[in-house]
Amino acid sequence: MTLDQLAAAHAALELTSATDLAAAIQARTLRTVPGFDPSIEERIATALPGLRSSIPRIPLGRAVAIAEPLLDRLRSTPGVAWAAPAGSLRRGQDTVGDIELVAAASDPETAISSALDDSDIGRCLHRSKRRLYVRTDRVQVGIRLPDPAAAAAELLFLTGSFRHVQAIGELAAEKNLRLTRAGLLTAAGNLLPSGSEDDIYGALGLPCIPPEIRNGDDELAAARAGALPDLVARSNIRGDLHMHSVWSDGRDPIEVMVRACVALGYEYMAMTDHSQGSAAVRNLTADGVKKQAEEIASLRERFPSIQILHGCEVDILENGRLDFPDQVLEHFDIVLASLHERAGHSPEQLMKRYLAAMSHPMVTMITHPTNRLLPNRPGYELDYDRLFEAAAETRTVVEVDGSPSHLDLDGALARRAVAAGATLAVDSDCHRADLLRRQMHLGIVTARRGWVEPRHVLNTRPLAEVRALIQSKRAR
Repeated sequence: MTLDQLAAAHAALELTSATDLAAAIQARTLRTVPGFDPSIEERIATALPGLRSSIPRIPLGRAVAIAEPLLDRLRSTPGVAWAAPAGSLRRGQDTVGDIELVAAASDPETAISSALDDSDIGRCLHRSKRRLYVRTDRVQVGIRLPDPAAAAAELLFLTGSFRHVQAIGELAAEKNLRLTRAGLLTAAGNLLPSGSEDDIYGALGLPCIPPEIRNGDDELAAARAGALPDLVARSNIRGDLHMHSVWSDGRDPIEVMVRACVALGYEYMAMTDHSQGSAAVRNLTADGVKKQAEEIASLRERFPSIQILHGCEVDILENGRLDFPDQVLEHFDIVLASLHERAGHSPEQLMKRYLAAMSHPMVTMITHPTNRLLPNRPGYELDYDRLFEAAAETRTVVEVDGSPSHLDLDGALARRAVAAGATLAVDSDCHRADLLRRQMHLGIVTARRGWVEPRHVLNTRPLAEVRALIQSKRAR
């Protein structure tokens, strides 16, 4: 694409991002711009994945932190009916390319002016009647303000992967309809009413497909067969089983974490500081376990609305043993086991350590199993199917960790774990109270990418069932 062609495309279609370009290709509108034709459009479509892969991506946690306050601002803006993230951010991918927000606005110019009056919205890079691009926290954010009648179609178009939107378009063609960014068009050129994404999917004979699984894989076949999963949601979560306090490398005292969990409406929580041999800045020593237990006992009396479990995230040592002896571990209500080494052990050695830990009756859960660090450190190269089978056999829970540096298990592995019969937990692994909500959200989104349902997740269950699972393994 030459500079002249790029300028023509921008002027005609207001293309300002790779997301815009992909949407124009999906809608086959690029070929309508002077200087373009179907063959050029096809060549650009072929080159687009390479172009997008060359664009620096933003870790999901950072993208959410940037988008959330902007969405809150838009939702409180006069004339905006609703606002939502789009693209890979809405799908909850590990990393995000373009941060794109969609706000249904009957009066977009007033909404844009009102938004720009807020200094926190960022520096304006570009504005038009229904577009606003700002730079905030050194990242460009696109805000689209379609008319409410067309906003659902715009959101659908910008949310799904290229393959998903293409498949939806093909299904529409089978029904003599055409999917456009304004909605579904009939052969006569009439626009079908589409106040929501449900309306668009419904017109195609489908239930609404959750955004997190709109990847162009097997979600359309599942929808057509009536076999879409009932994905886990925040409303299903009864408690958080992994967090840290000042007893190890957390920022806040236990009481502050408890107050935050009460505010989130949790029925229970587990305080799980790092064990004595961890590489964390501070660790819970064997001598400190009793003192921490006394503090938790006092907090249980002061906060009767929430059940506080006394737990520990114990390191799995090189010989497969645990970082605390059994006589210490048996004092905890719940024991989480982890590997933290970056390198130095073969996959076979790492697997032996995991298997040894899972066979220990005191270990309830394996946390962040791949031990990846986003965006730069990949996880362990293990036989994860074997790991998940062992988890199911030993009744050991496997975690989906919502820490933005982990998001581990990722969606693909979480789906394999469920298929193997393993029970999952979705936790925040939070080290500060003000991030408990956000990191649980990240964990839930990641689990949803793995087609995880509430029935697969331990901490969607009442505390009595959580305790029963723990005790049944200890009894073995």
